[in-house]
Amino acid sequence: MPDHLLVTGPCRSGKSEWAESLAAQSEQPVIYIATAIAPPADAEWLQRIAQHRARRPPEWEVRECPLELAALLRELPPHHCALVDSLGTWVANCLDQSPDQWQGTVVEFLESVQACVAQLIFVAEEVGWGVVPAYASGRRFRDRLGELCQRLSPLMAQVYLVTTGFALPLHQWGIPLRGRE
Repeated sequence: MPDHLLVTGPCRSGKSEWAESLAAQSEQPVIYIATAIAPPADAEWLQRIAQHRARRPPEWEVRECPLELAALLRELPPHHCALVDSLGTWVANCLDQSPDQWQGTVVEFLESVQACVAQLIFVAEEVGWGVVPAYASGRRFRDRLGELCQRLSPLMAQVYLVTTGFALPLHQWGIPLRGRE
């Protein structure tokens, strides 16, 4: 099985750039999986997407996947590296799912990660370091993303925390919580 990686950190920390450098170092053909939906009326969001596009090498294949991530992971070919940017955006796209639907989505996603024959690099936002959101959808998003990353990290060969432009290898320095070894 290929070594899967998780890159997490706050916004504008450099996590996408670090994940992109890891994908380039893989020496495999790269498939960039974009989870964002680009609303034409949001100029600032479109600018962020344009910055990501400008950094990517032109030979990288790009696949847009705002919802059916598990199905796409199962279709990836061996001897490729797939960079998924980002899990937070994917979770946001799925916020309308009921708790039971979301749990099924998570199980399907984790099973597809375990079965994936391509190397996977996931980018995920750290959103729980601030105040508890005052609105239900914000709390649901934060809780779902945090729980997803906790369930995903034991499946990873390496987890990096990127903050203020530095990547910290958590598997080397961190102590896994009980039951997550």
